[in-house]
Amino acid sequence: MAKFLYVYHGSGKMPTDEAERKAAMDAWNGWYGKLGSAVVDGGNPVGMSKTVLPGGKVENNGGSNPTAGYTIVEAKDIDDAVDKAKDCPILKDPGFSVEIAPIIEMM
Repeated sequence: MAKFLYVYHGSGKMPTDEAERKAAMDAWNGWYGKLGSAVVDGGNPVGMSKTVLPGGKVENNGGSNPTAGYTIVEAKDIDDAVDKAKDCPILKDPGFSVEIAPIIEMM
């Protein structure tokens, strides 16, 4: 099995209401449960990033497609990884997406 990086893109804003946070966590836990042992690293949400551009210019806005978090999964191939991502709870919000990339073992 190969490893794949899921990079979640979107606003990066966490729900502020306790009931919404619980519902979001329940959805993520349910999805991770469905993926089972394919989840290598459940990952985490991330805060707002900075982007360093050529010439040393820095943008403090998270870039054109801000990262909201990540997960690492195992799958037979990238198409299998894509199929696994289709039920990701983050996709319930039309402003979010999941970018999927194979992890290339160098060492």
